[in-house]
Amino acid sequence: MTSTDTDAALARLLEAGRSRAAAVDPHHANLWTALAAATEGGKRFRPGLVVAAHDALGGAQASAAAEVGAAVELLHTAFVIHDDVIDGDHLRRGRLNVSGTFRAQARSDGAGPDEAADYGLTAAILAGDLALAAAVRAVATCGAPGPVVHHLLDLFDAALHTTASGELADVRLSMDVVEATLPESLAMEEQKTSAYSFALPLQAGAVLAEAEPATTARLGEAGRTMGIAFQLVDDLIGVFGDPDRSGKSSTSDLRTRKQTPLLVHARSTAQWSELRTYVGRDLDADELDHVRGLLTASGSRRFVEDLAEEHLKASRTVLDELGMSLEMLDDVTTRPPALAGSGAAA
Repeated sequence: MTSTDTDAALARLLEAGRSRAAAVDPHHANLWTALAAATEGGKRFRPGLVVAAHDALGGAQASAAAEVGAAVELLHTAFVIHDDVIDGDHLRRGRLNVSGTFRAQARSDGAGPDEAADYGLTAAILAGDLALAAAVRAVATCGAPGPVVHHLLDLFDAALHTTASGELADVRLSMDVVEATLPESLAMEEQKTSAYSFALPLQAGAVLAEAEPATTARLGEAGRTMGIAFQLVDDLIGVFGDPDRSGKSSTSDLRTRKQTPLLVHARSTAQWSELRTYVGRDLDADELDHVRGLLTASGSRRFVEDLAEEHLKASRTVLDELGMSLEMLDDVTTRPPALAGSGAAA
């Protein structure tokens, strides 16, 4: 099976949703247009993991795997849209996201700034909700045998609960009421990213291949450590990355006071007394450069790079023990070119 299969499945899901929406109201159909745009430009590694695990374990349900892969991508899109609402971001991958698109349209139609902002946030929340519902529906109608579908729905439900918990913890810790410990910060990252981006697709592929329960459980373990590594690199991109190449803001994490392992470690260093004055507010280019220098001098950047590499090695050990070689993971978890400067590959 190729990525074309999951892309085609995703396109069918989006078009079906848009057709149903158009029969209700043209403005509602615009939500699906924006939702489809939100799926563009990604690496599609999540559906790729579903297919790769299914194929590596000798699965014979290629069509169902493509549908479930598309469902995982829709789930990811929903979380991304809602995450942007939570963070107050209006750009994604260097262009207007759902809230930004509807806000701009409202302003063009003559709405005031506050009304346009409310309209944009409303559209984003609704688009994310629609994507969540479409993802679950796609799993329920994927064509796999009943017991397999039931198991898949359990996996999706668990991923939804875990990710929601991680997102809430992220915002709770960002209030800066208490100082997060490194284990607390890592647990938040595991819940927020690992569960749905890595453990879910790997385990879904295994369930579709009707693998042994022990194999499915071990793939969940590999996904957990792999997801932490991925999120740690994403945290680095969130400060050291080039927004033009990553499509991710390099100041948002600092502005919103996210207690990532990068900042949790920095809090224990001599540079923190100065670093803390830059956290929780907008930064200009010179201030951001200075913060980057402080995080490098403190050893916090190197600490996170090494921690990511440790988790990545742990996940590869599990895959090796299972006799699985998922070559695509190298592209997913290798330190991306958007992350400038020296450091260990992650």
